[in-house]
Amino acid sequence: MRHFILLSILTLFVFLNATGQSIREYKKPEFVKNWSKPGKHPDHIVLNFSDDPSSSISVTWRTNNLIKQGYGEIALSLADPRFISKATTHKASTQLLKFDNVVQVGSRPKDKIKFDNLNSHHHSVTFKDLIPNTMYAYRVGDGKIWSEWIQFKTASDKADPFSFLYVGDAQNYIMELWSRLIREGYKKAPEASFIIHAGDLINNAHSEHEWHEWYIAGGWIHRSLPSLSIPGNHEYMPFVQKDIDEGIKRLSVQWNYNFTLPNNGPKGIEETVYYVDYQGVRFIALNSNIMIDEQTIWLEEVLKSNPHKWTIVTYHHPLYSASRGRDNVELRSKWKPLFDKYKVDLALQGHDHAYTRGRVDPDPENIVSGQNTRDLTGTVYVVSVSGGKMYSLKEGWEQYDALRDRTGEYMQLFQVISLDGNKLSYQAYTAVGDLYDSFDLIKNESGLNSFIEKKYESY
Repeated sequence: MRHFILLSILTLFVFLNATGQSIREYKKPEFVKNWSKPGKHPDHIVLNFSDDPSSSISVTWRTNNLIKQGYGEIALSLADPRFISKATTHKASTQLLKFDNVVQVGSRPKDKIKFDNLNSHHHSVTFKDLIPNTMYAYRVGDGKIWSEWIQFKTASDKADPFSFLYVGDAQNYIMELWSRLIREGYKKAPEASFIIHAGDLINNAHSEHEWHEWYIAGGWIHRSLPSLSIPGNHEYMPFVQKDIDEGIKRLSVQWNYNFTLPNNGPKGIEETVYYVDYQGVRFIALNSNIMIDEQTIWLEEVLKSNPHKWTIVTYHHPLYSASRGRDNVELRSKWKPLFDKYKVDLALQGHDHAYTRGRVDPDPENIVSGQNTRDLTGTVYVVSVSGGKMYSLKEGWEQYDALRDRTGEYMQLFQVISLDGNKLSYQAYTAVGDLYDSFDLIKNESGLNSFIEKKYESY
């Protein structure tokens, strides 16, 4: 454990040194007092899917507690700016988030962080009965104070081609370094339909300051591209002093206030476990922190009832870790048999702060070696990191009877994944836009995939 703590502290220095520049002491930015406090103007605006993406969208935002009621307005977006005259107004659901007496352990057990005077109202609207594959514009506010008009497009109700972004842990140096990564991702894939965040969006679960960094770093991207987010281990920390005394960790107090995600998961872990069907793909979000047995039962039902050609899962703790000493035996023993049985195509993971991608054949007697450029394959597993904290790669998958095809370390990465009929195309890019990894999966009539590894940059 000490190894990883030291790495997290020294990561940025090592990263800068790796570029060949001279080492100097890094000066962390300072923030003015009350920088993250909410005001009357809407902020922390984020889009989510919470129902059928072809006919609905949800938006959530924050104000101070002086704003007692929120509203969302929506209209078909047209070139003619007079489209706003046809907007409809929808009353928001408003909840008070109280920070009084919230205390959590910081990055070191002896560190305690106290949060007070940050009470805020969080507002949520779900726009329904929308037209598929159509551009809309929306704004949110209290009826007088409004956000800008923000555009988004509903999903098609057919299995049409689309692409999306996937990022691993943002977690550290969020505004400093994650901002460039997520913005480069949008520049590389401006037509992406949404973003998957594979856990550890922030470092200290209940820190409103860090959540504010996450929203500022993503800016209007969060407002325009829906987020499919799952919690990592850093979204689970003690909440009040009694939790610290008893060693109890709880989900980030902000999580269910920040997001309006589907409520189709197991009871007790709503909006952290769910599934979304999008243009011929079933996306399944899992919570690798708690209630694994309950999720395993739910997962089999969701996989069994999947009517779509493609299946993509995301969760935080990798079934096949990128670094030694981080093996997740329980998850692998309970979830991998289901991935194999129901032919899950792609598993998008985080946690290990390095890059690893490989294929594990469902038949344990016929492990895919990665030596062939074209071969039948089972689930493709990916571990990636998008923030500034890095871990060194060590032997990992080999000790679990699995082999890796591509690895990397000390790089912020984002992934662009596209689906078109029987083809899934995957590309991983660095924060400066260089292609680092690439492959295609071709769906066969049997439901298995042919794997085609493509050219990528050499590092």
